[in-house]
Amino acid sequence: MSMTDTKSGGPKYVPKRNWWVTLAYLAVAGYVAYVLSLFDVSGERLAAGLGHGADFIARMIPPNFERYNLLIEGLLESLQIAVIATTAGVILSLPIGFLAARNLMPAWVTWPARAIIVACRSFHPVIVAILFVKAVGFGALAGTLALVVASIGFIAKLFAEAIEEISLKQIEAIRATGAPFASVITFGVLPQVMGRFIGFTSYQLDSNLRNSTMVGIVGAGGIGGTLFAAFQRFDYDFVAAILISIIAVIMVAEGINNVMRKLYR
Repeated sequence: MSMTDTKSGGPKYVPKRNWWVTLAYLAVAGYVAYVLSLFDVSGERLAAGLGHGADFIARMIPPNFERYNLLIEGLLESLQIAVIATTAGVILSLPIGFLAARNLMPAWVTWPARAIIVACRSFHPVIVAILFVKAVGFGALAGTLALVVASIGFIAKLFAEAIEEISLKQIEAIRATGAPFASVITFGVLPQVMGRFIGFTSYQLDSNLRNSTMVGIVGAGGIGGTLFAAFQRFDYDFVAAILISIIAVIMVAEGINNVMRKLYR
């Protein structure tokens, strides 16, 4: 900050320019311009894309629900994959999250637990689904295993962070009574994090419902396989029916999650 005199004679503070920050902004702007130049963006290409998009949407209207049996079968399989993967992921994430909490466990315990969490979060569910398809074959099992890995990476990380933010006064009070470690966890830790844990679980269920569509595209079961097959046949009216059904399922799941959170509160 630099100081100059005003007409009234009092000091006036003028912010001093930080040239390093200015150079950083210029570097970012230059890099963004360079990246955009690699995309070969032009007015003709955008105009052609808008025309193709309009034609694509026109071929999707009206949606075709005649093959509702395939639609229902795929949606039910996606729901089963999401529910089973979320349940298994939550069960496995609980002990990993406790072991990863640095305010409860020593460093030699937290580091391996956090390494497992990082490994589960390192790859997109589609990549993991491809690996499981190669390992166990096509079908819902591969998709379920892939989403279990994704659930552990998300829930265990947030659960460990939630435990690290709790108040230690309750834990110290319970320990002072000579209670075992299981009682400390049950009465000192879980009551403080249960609300957030329910929120994490509901969000992961929504995420698994969406991801079950993506993993199905690579042969890991669910409605994604039906969607990919419809795209390959240029059956766009059936594609529209599938997309509408997926949106409806996600909206219903969101409503159920909201009701569950209100009941818990």
